[in-house]
Amino acid sequence: MRSRLPIDVSRPLPLLPRLIFASRWLQLPLYLGLIVAQLVYVFLFVEELIHLVELLWNPAALDATVDRLAIAERNKETVIMIIVLSLIDVVMISNLLIMVIVGGYETFVSRLGLEGHPDQPEWLSHVNANVLKVKLATAIIGISSIHLLKSFIAAGTLPEKVLIWQTAIHGMFLVSALAIAMIDRLMSGVPHKIRLGGAGRDGAPGAAADHH
Repeated sequence: MRSRLPIDVSRPLPLLPRLIFASRWLQLPLYLGLIVAQLVYVFLFVEELIHLVELLWNPAALDATVDRLAIAERNKETVIMIIVLSLIDVVMISNLLIMVIVGGYETFVSRLGLEGHPDQPEWLSHVNANVLKVKLATAIIGISSIHLLKSFIAAGTLPEKVLIWQTAIHGMFLVSALAIAMIDRLMSGVPHKIRLGGAGRDGAPGAAADHH
């Protein structure tokens, strides 16, 4: 295989390549905006948590929560379960935001320099565009599962067509995630096969072994 020429890091890039490469920083406001969205979800989580705790001592809070959630179920345990699922939903969306912010910035903008840091996420050490897509797909499936479970708990207030469509959409998420994972697995195996094939053609030890 043809080897790459060594790169002289001391030589400045021409203007056009430098401008194109610097354009990656245009994504920075997008990631900062996602941090603001993360803050909004923190306030939403605290608000839902206050409503949950209020159910313990305020009898009127149950009716207010049922009206707010627009469900017909009046059972206190069921209402609490729906609120807890809503809290889990917020946490999973927040995790999705963290993966997009940290992984996306590390992959497409600039390195964070977290090597050796005790709080470095385990998945960040081997993250790339393909790994990030698979992780995002699995996170979306988890979020969809929570929404579907909430719909089944409150099934008495939802039309049957809505439940069918939600189930079908969740199934499509599963199929899409499987397809992304399979494509990533196939693509990750291609460079290895190319290296083996190239070694044989170039007369490397693999090709020499065929003559014995």
